[in-house]
Amino acid sequence: MPILTLTTDIGQRDYLVGAIKGQFLSLLPAWSIADITHYLSQTNFPQAAYTCNNAFRYFPAGSFHLVIVNLFDTAVRYLLVARYNDQYIICPDNGILTMITGAKPAEMAAIAVDRRNTLLEITQLAANASAAITHTGNLYAAGESVNNIVEKYPLRATIGPNWMEGQILFIDNFENVVINITKQEFEEQRNGRRFKIVFKRNEIIDTISDNYTSVSESEKLAWFNSAGYLEIALRNGNMAGLFGLQGFNEHMQQAGAAMDNKWFYQTVRIFFE
Repeated sequence: MPILTLTTDIGQRDYLVGAIKGQFLSLLPAWSIADITHYLSQTNFPQAAYTCNNAFRYFPAGSFHLVIVNLFDTAVRYLLVARYNDQYIICPDNGILTMITGAKPAEMAAIAVDRRNTLLEITQLAANASAAITHTGNLYAAGESVNNIVEKYPLRATIGPNWMEGQILFIDNFENVVINITKQEFEEQRNGRRFKIVFKRNEIIDTISDNYTSVSESEKLAWFNSAGYLEIALRNGNMAGLFGLQGFNEHMQQAGAAMDNKWFYQTVRIFFE
């Protein structure tokens, strides 16, 4: 049975998510639809990419993934359909595709979008494209082949001889803080050395824990989560809120806010000894 996932920033307080599901099921009634999340930040593409990457990998080949984020911030000209890792990603041409994939996919089709189109008119185009691909087995039944797209790429940790600096990717419902440093990147840079994870100027963690129960109540900890990313947390506490940490914000970056204290608290440094 074909599968469609929905990942958006539109919330679930109104009818829109239900209407989108109805559009797809009207054309493809045998499909199964799974919600990833409808609470992405409109200005945090790294968060969206982190969420999509770590969810999509668990779906079978042939799955379709509709991603709607920051759809109307700029005048999007195309809806893209890309074949990636034997799955299909459908999203606006606003840079989110390469944020998710990390490189421009070799196979992409573009569907023209009128700037006057509403959200549901655009998602209807996505439903039509999905039906065309399903019925023909041909990606380009959805639209014209395209190569020139808007490209944005995931944040990478900055690395020096004895340090590395990461950005906050994601803050979960428990206010645990995920950093864009993978276990592999950390171990390669560490090379057996001792380390100090430093945030908010003078807060330090110098041990990697196995899980949340490795430390005492209300104690700070760092560990590598199930996605393989560095995470800092406060056992049974509110790490982000108590320590003034917040996630990446693209609008702040464009405005040059990297020079104030708020930007500093979006980064975490690791020093090696």
